[in-house]
Amino acid sequence: MGLLQDKLAKYTEPQRVKELGLYPYFRAIETAQDSEVVMDGKKVLMFGSNSYMGLTNDPRIKQAAIEATQKYGTGCAGSRFLNGTLDIHVELEKQLAEYVGKESAICVSAGFNVNSGVIPKLVGPHDFIVYDELAHASIFTGIQNALCKKLKFKHNDMDELEKKLQKCDRESVKLIVVDGVYSMEGDVAKLPEIVDLAKKYDAAVYVDEAHGIGVFGKQGRGVCDHFGLTKEVDLIMGTFSKSLASIGGFCAGDATVMNWLRHSTYTYIFSASMTPAAAAAALKALEIIKNEPERQEHLWEITKYAIEGFRNLGFEIGHTETPIIPLFVRDNDKTFLFTKMAFDRGVFINPVVSPAVPPEDTLVRFSLMATNTKQQIDTALEVLGGCAKELGIIK
Repeated sequence: MGLLQDKLAKYTEPQRVKELGLYPYFRAIETAQDSEVVMDGKKVLMFGSNSYMGLTNDPRIKQAAIEATQKYGTGCAGSRFLNGTLDIHVELEKQLAEYVGKESAICVSAGFNVNSGVIPKLVGPHDFIVYDELAHASIFTGIQNALCKKLKFKHNDMDELEKKLQKCDRESVKLIVVDGVYSMEGDVAKLPEIVDLAKKYDAAVYVDEAHGIGVFGKQGRGVCDHFGLTKEVDLIMGTFSKSLASIGGFCAGDATVMNWLRHSTYTYIFSASMTPAAAAAALKALEIIKNEPERQEHLWEITKYAIEGFRNLGFEIGHTETPIIPLFVRDNDKTFLFTKMAFDRGVFINPVVSPAVPPEDTLVRFSLMATNTKQQIDTALEVLGGCAKELGIIK
């Protein structure tokens, strides 16, 4: 065994958890991603999905993907920059720009690659990125790739954000990067205060709307729209793998900035295009979300219902304001055990453990879809409440 293998063989945490019978990852789903799925041959309620609008199994979207595949084939065999642009890509970018209130947009074949590719191209060696400490991993990757000065502020701490902005050179570009909705704990960026500080210190604002699109704002246009700050936010990013029932992502902004990004973003010009099926699915999902506001309304109704239910049971759920509800466990192995007990009793939830969070902050992530029912939530509350009491998580 070589030095590389010797080094990586020391990573044994997955093996330890497997030996305990608690390994919760890479579990195969045997049916469509829906409010109920089949795993290991049995039905379980799905409360670990990002499909907030519940559209991943919608027959209209599946038909749109089929028709696009029949027309264009299974792939584009090239990047958008050269031979990989289809008219369906152009239409998707046009509609997304209009949807989030911007002049122009680019679509990239993976949401992660939007942040990792766009952010480095917005700044240079004399510029600054100021970012929330709980920003998504894709944002961190983009910041790591950026050749600029980087300043991190405590999560949603506006006093510290201002102190960081005060350290920036007045004449340099200053880019504030935040998530609209933070995907682990379900809280929302303090966007009005962030925009005020951006104006005060002549900074630009970049908002990741991955978990906001479909959920917040008129017709699901996101957190920026929810606060009435679309025009004040310079760049809006979003993904298709959540409310838009597909795979890929986009970034939207004014035409001047997007012209630069369209010709410089490596993950856009050097990656294969979105498949025709993925683009068509996102387009159809966007149409459905705009035309069926009852989905968003129902999602908020059951979100409030679930939050109240968990609080009444005595769960610690932090500051969530969204369909993402963290159930804090604050112990790594107990989090794994909680996840397994829930699954064995028919409820799928996602564990969040160290190193993703400190061991004292571990949690399970309970998330809702517009297709979930109150009856399903009642079942989940009963199951998770029982498991938590047995484990001493709640009294």
